[in-house]
Amino acid sequence: MSKSCTDYKTKINIKLKNKDDKKGKIKRKDMTVKEDVLRILENRRGAIVSGTEMATELSVSRNAIWKAIQSLESDGYVINAGTNKGYCLSKENDVVSAQGIRRYLKQDYGNFPIEVIKKVTSTNERLKLRAGEGAEEGLILIAEEQSEGKGRRGRNFYSPHGTGIYMSILLRPQLKMEKAIYITTAAAVAVAKAIESVTEQKAYIKWVNDIFCNDKKVCGILTEASLDVESGGLAYAVLGIGINTHRPNTEFPKEIQNTAGYLYINEEKDFDIRNKLIAEVINNFMQYYVPIEKKAFMQEYRERSFLIGKTITYYSGKEERTAFAKDVDDEARLLVRYEDGSEDALNSGEVTLHRN
Repeated sequence: MSKSCTDYKTKINIKLKNKDDKKGKIKRKDMTVKEDVLRILENRRGAIVSGTEMATELSVSRNAIWKAIQSLESDGYVINAGTNKGYCLSKENDVVSAQGIRRYLKQDYGNFPIEVIKKVTSTNERLKLRAGEGAEEGLILIAEEQSEGKGRRGRNFYSPHGTGIYMSILLRPQLKMEKAIYITTAAAVAVAKAIESVTEQKAYIKWVNDIFCNDKKVCGILTEASLDVESGGLAYAVLGIGINTHRPNTEFPKEIQNTAGYLYINEEKDFDIRNKLIAEVINNFMQYYVPIEKKAFMQEYRERSFLIGKTITYYSGKEERTAFAKDVDDEARLLVRYEDGSEDALNSGEVTLHRN
């Protein structure tokens, strides 16, 4: 991969960092000792690394290594240490980190800027501010918890600490505003494929932006875009993805108890699940995003839809109509036939399976 991504048909304006030509390690001047230590331990997860070895590699003191280890443990990492042996990052860790995610990213995406924070009101809101300040395309923001996670139509996305993935990606696509829906549909397929790859559960899509497993919603997707008035295209788009990976420590809020679910994961077998899922979502999405106007994701989007061929209820404002879902067209519109025989191509609104 070249030092800029100008060879992509859709440009991703990310300046890639220099790599160690032998080990592929990312050299970043802004990395703290703690971040560097975590990178080393993540790259050798399950293996013992001596403090002396890390100190030599990073050109710091053994005391600095010890302080970094203490700080990582306070963040929730399980690090096994033995006298005169070294440090071993336990395979059982499920702490989200940029270093942990990078272990599973494909080489082309391994240098995307990734920021992980403990708590934020909304990753989408924070990233929109960063976009307005000129942040580069490809910036990925992930939070362990959101106090005001955003869902569609002004709803909140329940985002408790440590039991989900709450992430946003800053994009600057060369797309007209009406084609922003491509981003959401591509992301839906990317998430569904990631869930199946990592958890071996079948994932279905509810038009236009929800992912269901075992008849429960486990993921919501929200794309928010800003219009460039001069060009009529997008100035930027922020893709927000929320995935319920584990059962929350408290019950889901009443209004979503009947619909919300989480991924049923055998935790004794599958550790580091969130880092794996995040990386797989990025890997899948970027493959679709670069040539997004080719819509290589649309056929799979249709195949994963559980609305096509069924009777639905369509809500738009105060309007509520019963319809038959015929198909999803190439513009990601839901094609429906109403009870009076008239037909429509829906590009917005809320739909549910019709209940008799």
